[in-house]
Amino acid sequence: MHAEADHLSVDHLEVRYGDLVGIADVSIQVHPGTIVALLGSNGAGKTTTLNAIAGLVPPSKGTVQWRGEDIAGLPAYSIVRKGVALSPEGWHLFTQQTVEKNLLLGTTPLADKKRIPELLERVYTFFPRLKERYRQRSGTLSGGERQMLAVGRALMSEPKILLLDEPSLGLAPAIVESLYETLTQLHQGGLTLLIAEQSVQLALEVADYAYVLQTGHTVLEGTAENLADDPQVRRIYLGLADTAESS
Repeated sequence: MHAEADHLSVDHLEVRYGDLVGIADVSIQVHPGTIVALLGSNGAGKTTTLNAIAGLVPPSKGTVQWRGEDIAGLPAYSIVRKGVALSPEGWHLFTQQTVEKNLLLGTTPLADKKRIPELLERVYTFFPRLKERYRQRSGTLSGGERQMLAVGRALMSEPKILLLDEPSLGLAPAIVESLYETLTQLHQGGLTLLIAEQSVQLALEVADYAYVLQTGHTVLEGTAENLADDPQVRRIYLGLADTAESS
């Protein structure tokens, strides 16, 4: 299948939790081979959007099209088999299981189990720390190592697009820098990335395009460069003080 078919289109997505509205009207496009940032403050709807795409929560309205197929409402196991993988906020690891067993759990959707050794070695190449700790229980890992493991587990399903929910949250700056270097390498290898981040400046440094969410709505979109350079956008939507003002 041509790479152009690996296109994600979310249109007017709404998710409700009973009477509560998780997101009200979110529309985004992710073209193959790009890095797209999903920005917004805590509670803006970033996590709900990713969870709806990945099949963890059912949409109330709207469509989620992947490769031209509407996958909205499909179960998560079906969506990951189609090439869409999520590395969730908070990692959601099996803490009593070893690093390697957590990674192998990520291969459940794979049709060709013969590829497991190759995929495992690929993850260990990107995250050498995981190889050093492959027999260690994941519950004993540091925060940075747990984030590596969550990303690695998602990669074991051999996705075409990787959704990352707050990958930098709670991590030391040096760990974040290393993680984003790895994500850049994965992107250079052909992986499409959709990254939900509160760390706006970090996300805009690596992204090609970005969407800003506010109270469950898509309120702004543009190239990452334009959003990063627009003082009004920085101040009103992203909560960033201008360098000139803050100095």
